Amino acid sequence: MAELVAPHGGKGLVCALLEGASKEAEIKKAAGMKRIDVSDRAKGDLIMMGIGGFSPLTGFMGKADWKGVCENFQMADKTFFPVPITLDIDQATADSIGDGEEVALYTNGELMATMKVEEKFAMSEDDKKWECEKVFMGEGEESVDGNFWKIALEDHPGVIMVMAQKDVNIAGPVKVLSEGEYPAEYPGVYLKPAETRAMFEERGWSNVAALQLRNPMHRSHEYLGKIAIEVCDGVLIHSLIGNLKPGDIPAKTRVKAIEILIDKYFVRENIINAGYPLDMRYAGPREGLLHATFRQNYGVNNMLIGRDHAGVGDFYGLFEAQTIFDKIPTTGDDAKDLLCKPMKIDWTFYCTKCDGMASLRTCPHDKEFRVILSGTKLRKALSEGADIVDHFGREEVLDHLKVYYASLTEKVEVKMQGAASGDVM
Repeated sequence: MAELVAPHGGKGLVCALLEGASKEAEIKKAAGMKRIDVSDRAKGDLIMMGIGGFSPLTGFMGKADWKGVCENFQMADKTFFPVPITLDIDQATADSIGDGEEVALYTNGELMATMKVEEKFAMSEDDKKWECEKVFMGEGEESVDGNFWKIALEDHPGVIMVMAQKDVNIAGPVKVLSEGEYPAEYPGVYLKPAETRAMFEERGWSNVAALQLRNPMHRSHEYLGKIAIEVCDGVLIHSLIGNLKPGDIPAKTRVKAIEILIDKYFVRENIINAGYPLDMRYAGPREGLLHATFRQNYGVNNMLIGRDHAGVGDFYGLFEAQTIFDKIPTTGDDAKDLLCKPMKIDWTFYCTKCDGMASLRTCPHDKEFRVILSGTKLRKALSEGADIVDHFGREEVLDHLKVYYASLTEKVEVKMQGAASGDVM
């Protein structure tokens, strides 16, 4: 039997999570360390470093890695990494930390990790803007012709987050002491890379695809998953269970919707339903590359990439998250290069003339026969109590989502962009 793809970086799964006596000793030691409160984004990053999801990272990136990743998708040693993994603090706190000092990292009152601060580097407004332009600026209409900075500061959640960061980044190795709420709140769904790899091996899978989700599965998602099942040994449906932007559907609701769909419309032996603990960065193509990078650590060698993968607004070209895979640098060294490959799928929809799911590669009919499917379109209809078009989703799933929306006392306006509405098709 063929082996699973190797973890990224050539060092196996690099896990910073402490357990047992070493964890207890580090917790006691942390009580005497300077306390640093970090963001929810950093919490997710820490957990991923803890469980090996961000292999080969051992901690937050220094300036050379930050610059190399932003500029050319490579850390200083030429190992591929698509987005900077950094930790920001304010100037006064940075000044109070000595070289090589160990600090304790907290989120919402919980001790998450300790960190040895090996480097501090300033992030000016110009540095933050440069990072945003490299990581978040795409080829869509809201990014080109001078539009990016007119729109992004108000409408791009990733840009807003980076520009709000404090003035200094600190770097160094971490020792992770908590997996947060995820093991308790998502039992059987929150899985570590070592666990998914063991599950794949137990099932005899070596050729595995991942389906990234931040929305409940509609018919296009279902179709993508079934395409992958036909050509791979199995599919990991891998949902983001960290934080999303306002108006997105919470993880527990989405996970339940996926379970309903798997029970009714999939052969369960060919599917694993799992979640991972990151916040969305909304980095479009770059985030598609990040999805492939950490999925390689989970044992996945094929990343399903459809229309507007991880996009927000109209900042990105419809299939920019596919073409970016053709542009990333390679060294010829499997230990440094990205081994998880994109499974590129064209725009999918339900065609009433074909009487089934189809794509632009398979359907010859006019647009009037096509039911355009998108998570944004579904959320907008549900949030406004509008009718859901036939063939948009499975009735059992839609009924579950309607119960969630009926329970809301305050609703967030869902903005439609061209990619979600189908207007640019």
